[in-house]
Amino acid sequence: MPWKGIEMRDDDFQVFIDEFGESTSRIVIPQSTISRWTGKLPARLLGQWAAEGWSSHADGLFWTVNPNEYEDLVDEWLDGTSLEEIDAFHAIARTAFGKLFLCGETTGQSVMINCATNSIFALPKNLKKKDDRRLDISIRSFFCLSKDSCDLDDEDGKPLFGRTLKKLGPLASDEMYGFEPAIVLGGKMRLENLHKVKLDQHLSMLRQLAAPVLPLSRIDIDTLIGKE
Repeated sequence: MPWKGIEMRDDDFQVFIDEFGESTSRIVIPQSTISRWTGKLPARLLGQWAAEGWSSHADGLFWTVNPNEYEDLVDEWLDGTSLEEIDAFHAIARTAFGKLFLCGETTGQSVMINCATNSIFALPKNLKKKDDRRLDISIRSFFCLSKDSCDLDDEDGKPLFGRTLKKLGPLASDEMYGFEPAIVLGGKMRLENLHKVKLDQHLSMLRQLAAPVLPLSRIDIDTLIGKE
């Protein structure tokens, strides 16, 4: 059953709940864990962790996650992209199809990895260092995302999540829906090509198949890290 124990919910997170619904699974986060991330992740995000925990929503379409469990994957996907020159990034959320949403320690929520298509989305204007207020704003903006932005469309432009959930059943916290054969190998975004797979194994395999496409030039990177 959805968790309904919140008495005073953050207004911005309520906008997210209105879109995605109450959590369908939830892990309570101890204060010791929140304390370890203080100074590394925005205060607004840590406040949401304390109130909401790490949780899944919309029948598993969207999950907030423990960054510690994704550190190896994030390092693997960012290796060779130059993003690690800009900031230290941590996964804070993911979708049923393996999109990873990253938060930088100085840039806030600024990077998305679409592992299914081996691509990274990051705009130079969002990768600039931010003060505490702007770090919190990046989290507020992030939780205004829509269910449509977390879904994937098939070759005919039709959303896949609802049909995949009906066909394959709900996901466990360590699972995702993955395309086999992989898109990067010429596979097609079709319902019949989706399978329930272990998230860490599948995303690591995708990264080994090909380097991700990153829409940042060397000039962009040098500008952001302050090189002449």
